[in-house]
Amino acid sequence: MQVNRMRAGIERGEVQIGTWVTMVQNPAILMLLKAAGVDFARIDMEHTATTMDTIGDMATMARAMDYPIAVRPPKANREWITRLLDVGVWNIHCPQVESAEHAAEIVAASRYAPRGLRGNGGLSAATNFDTSGTVAERRAHANCQVFVTVMIETADAFKDLDKIAAMDGIDALTLGPADLAQDLGVFGAPDQAKVMDEKRNLILDAARRHGKTCAMLCFSPEQVKQWKDAGALLLAYSSDVDMLHDGFTKAMKHLKA
Repeated sequence: MQVNRMRAGIERGEVQIGTWVTMVQNPAILMLLKAAGVDFARIDMEHTATTMDTIGDMATMARAMDYPIAVRPPKANREWITRLLDVGVWNIHCPQVESAEHAAEIVAASRYAPRGLRGNGGLSAATNFDTSGTVAERRAHANCQVFVTVMIETADAFKDLDKIAAMDGIDALTLGPADLAQDLGVFGAPDQAKVMDEKRNLILDAARRHGKTCAMLCFSPEQVKQWKDAGALLLAYSSDVDMLHDGFTKAMKHLKA
């Protein structure tokens, strides 16, 4: 049975450097990213027009290429988690996780019994339509391959940070810097970067204490090095939009000079 390459790399202690896909909906973007040496693609549904049809196509491409994708759904609930897992997505990036109770609901939706209460969808892309082994073996394998990252994006969520980090089935922790800065009232303020780094360190410490992975969104090569050196294994650098915008902006400045 196929394994989740991103999880396997993390379990070997290998840093994974990926990027956000927020605009490009052609699954061939995954071929481009793999050829460029990007370790994984994180596809955003929360703030984009990306549909389940597109995600299904990308998940199929990802399985065929053995190239990891993670998906951030519009909401981290049973409906979205079930649908994403059943079309073949292994890595779920959960936004706005507010409490230990919410984290427990995510775990229940993402794992089959006895670890959770994931719904049974039958033969599907989730198993590559592979019927080898018993049903119990396929379910156990699925539980081992799913990888759940939770986003801490509000001040209240930090009250349950240790409980969330300690929870079986929560694999990685990260923060949403823009939403968190807004909630803390420091968005656009001179000390925003300092406050966000303090919160990042709290998440990194909680991940260390409980043997979980720390994920970080990085906006520069310097930030990638900073958090890689600090021990974060999942690093998302930039996005398709930012790379295209920056590339064309630089080119036009040169061409129109």
